[in-house]
Amino acid sequence: MKAAPVLPCQCWILLMLLMSGAAPAEDAARADAPRTVPQIESAYADFNDAYGAVSLIDSDPTSYPQGYAARSRDEWQEIYVARRTQLLESLKSGHGSSAEDSRALRLMRADVSESSPTPRSLAPTGHCKDAARQDLALEPLQEALYACFAELANSLRFEDGAVTRVAAFDLLARLQEPQRRKALFMAFTPLWQALVGDDGAASPYRRMIRMAAAQAKAKGSPIDAAARTVGVSAGETERWLERILDTWRQVSGEGELEPWDYRFEGGEAERELGEGIAREALQPLNQRYYLDLGLDLAKSQVIYDLDPRRGKAPLAYTDYVRRGRMVDDHWQPTIVRVSANYARGGLGVLHELVHENGHAAHMLALRTRPAFMDLGDAIFYEAFADVPAWSTYEPAWQQKYLGRSASQSVSLRGLYSGVILDVAWALFDLRMLRDPAADPNRVWTDITHRYLHVRPHPQLAWWAVRVQLFDEPGYMVNYGLGAVITADIRQRIAQQLGPFDTGEARWYGWLSERLLASGEEHPTAQLLRRFLGRPVSPAALLSELKRLSVPAVAPPAASR
Repeated sequence: MKAAPVLPCQCWILLMLLMSGAAPAEDAARADAPRTVPQIESAYADFNDAYGAVSLIDSDPTSYPQGYAARSRDEWQEIYVARRTQLLESLKSGHGSSAEDSRALRLMRADVSESSPTPRSLAPTGHCKDAARQDLALEPLQEALYACFAELANSLRFEDGAVTRVAAFDLLARLQEPQRRKALFMAFTPLWQALVGDDGAASPYRRMIRMAAAQAKAKGSPIDAAARTVGVSAGETERWLERILDTWRQVSGEGELEPWDYRFEGGEAERELGEGIAREALQPLNQRYYLDLGLDLAKSQVIYDLDPRRGKAPLAYTDYVRRGRMVDDHWQPTIVRVSANYARGGLGVLHELVHENGHAAHMLALRTRPAFMDLGDAIFYEAFADVPAWSTYEPAWQQKYLGRSASQSVSLRGLYSGVILDVAWALFDLRMLRDPAADPNRVWTDITHRYLHVRPHPQLAWWAVRVQLFDEPGYMVNYGLGAVITADIRQRIAQQLGPFDTGEARWYGWLSERLLASGEEHPTAQLLRRFLGRPVSPAALLSELKRLSVPAVAPPAASR
């Protein structure tokens, strides 16, 4: 959901272009800079449209060789640069005559001032080998680390072929033979070595996290932002994460597991149901569920790019192509794109696709002025996307959409074993940003041994499989702590509207009106408190975790 880091090389290219003849055009753009708030917002909408178009073309250039919406990439780039220049000039002196206008200007000012001089996509443009360089600053080092996921994580060597990172996670839940699970788990070794090296102080990750921690101390981090959204301190955030993990420790049994067996122990639902979910069935199932929730994704013309290919972004994400706005007194609808790398089907893959379409649903629900046409705080939009996605692990959902179901205990273990990994990564991220001199392997080992019953293997960097840990340290809190908001929102919907695991035609309209449509018109913390009728609380999530039965968690005999 978030944008890729800025590429210095792209900035230099743009600078050369400007120095070689773009200055008069820039001066003209400044002369034509919008003055009133409605004019500024119109330019801001054009700026966002150009960003979305260039990002779309760059993310999949073979599908858009002639550009998009009757404009070439260069034309969209020109619009982006001109509008950005205009906006930077206008927003310096812009002022609002109302509190709403003042908020609109603040949001646009923050967004444009933090934007890159050229649009960028999530497709990697750095090189993994550069991660070993000792002279890189934070952003180029993160670009190199991000590239490692594209170059290595999407072509893991296993047995007689290659698998993607997502497919490997799926297979770790399915493979019956412990030796094969361990072999697949160890197939991540080239990735770990590229990211973490020898785990020494000069290794790529440890250099990066030191710089990221210094930046976070000066400017704040995603963890600070998430804490503000839920209304607690950073210290209380850590205690919430620990409380969630400790509840899992209590309800998930006592036996220890090897790390390559963790996904298998939580994967019985995948083994029972996954083989019956073909790759070709993913999108029809996703479409059917959202249609039952009151949203026709096909009619909304969501663009899907779900097949793996070389050079593609190594993570699943959803982004705008065009943001909706009023044009000639008519609403021009939002256009959204979903990107992922799905080589095969499965329950976990379907869960992720429903999550990404939760972002699409959120974007499509927005019906507000251009300055507010965004999703709010990251922890909120990541949490909301899981509101429909968690239903895929409810037996009632499975029975309706798959024609068969796993038991409640098996299904819930499948869901929450994944949620708990996100909570563990969130705690890891928090602790590493607080103490970047710590050994990351040992920090991860301490967390997973204490709370997840995983046997210590501090020589293995098996935590290093999530792009976000390298691309934006601290971002994992939006998934880990976001689970608190997900459970809270699901509980509130059930109380106010009724069950929706098997569909509820009023769901989308009801949520759009009460939670989604206003976008950033109000601070996210205020929006959530109004919707919930109280502050965010971990109580709903802790209650959900306690729905699990408590069988002994014993590893397969061959893994002992």
